Amino acid sequence: MLHKKTFLCAGFTVALWAGTTVVAQADVVTSIKPLGFIASAIADGVTKTEVLLPDGASAHDYALKPGDIIKLKNSDLVVWVGPDMEAFMQKPVAQQAGDKNIALSTLAAVKPLLMKGGDDDDHDHEHVQSDAAHHDKQDENSDDDHHHGEYNMHIWLSPEISKLAAVAIHDKLVELMPKNKAKLDANLQQFEAELARTDKQIADELSPVKTKGYFVFHDAYGYFEKQYGLTSLGHFTVNPEIQPGAQRLHNIRTELVEQKAVCVFAEPQFRPAVVEAVARGTGVRIGTLDPLGSGIALGKDSYMQFLTHLSHQYTSCLEGD
Repeated sequence: MLHKKTFLCAGFTVALWAGTTVVAQADVVTSIKPLGFIASAIADGVTKTEVLLPDGASAHDYALKPGDIIKLKNSDLVVWVGPDMEAFMQKPVAQQAGDKNIALSTLAAVKPLLMKGGDDDDHDHEHVQSDAAHHDKQDENSDDDHHHGEYNMHIWLSPEISKLAAVAIHDKLVELMPKNKAKLDANLQQFEAELARTDKQIADELSPVKTKGYFVFHDAYGYFEKQYGLTSLGHFTVNPEIQPGAQRLHNIRTELVEQKAVCVFAEPQFRPAVVEAVARGTGVRIGTLDPLGSGIALGKDSYMQFLTHLSHQYTSCLEGD
């Protein structure tokens, strides 16, 4: 038994060392699951994709574990959004070779597509937010402290940016694994074709509910809303770790009624009682949106499943009866 255990440990140590030098054993590691969906589609049949954040965790406040650090050190490629989203990634990624990580929000092709954070998007949140800011300054300051910088960093909710992410991952893997170029090329081609098909399908599905107003708990969905012309009336909080204050909730409740909102959306990771309290007695339905794809397994079609599932979550609440 001892001999077997010693053999296993030795094998594990060799595997760790090999992972840093032998390309065939290298992994792609992504910070969050939706980036894992994109990476696993491109790396399918070539190399393994792993995700740091487990289901139910939030990029807003995650702390790396020792096992995460080892995973990052032994990875061949790290894919993340950037320091304004995953602050916890900044130090360990800085220790990686520059050509071994992709911070998607910093890519030249992505930068022009970034949306302003907070209220500076296409939807009119001004009334709710300005009232809340006037009456509930302390909560606003808390939100500002935790804001993702100037831009909305939930870029994986943009099919357009996700396509660019797929290209960037493909190009980097071709550099690292030139012998697998044909397979990587085929994977990218399939991803782009499936994304175009899924995008059209979702546009058709969401078209009948485009004019129905709703509130989201967490200000995360701007890219998806812009892509499909949805009518978001506002959000409860910028950072889901911070509960909105009483005055803001009062203003949102008023808006729910005045703007004839159809739905209020919570999230699987954050199901605050305040959502139910605000909606109670208004006739507004409560739905759930999952911006991280909990429960979806990594695979070549997982990003399409993720977008489709999110679309179904919108329609199931907005359509109602």
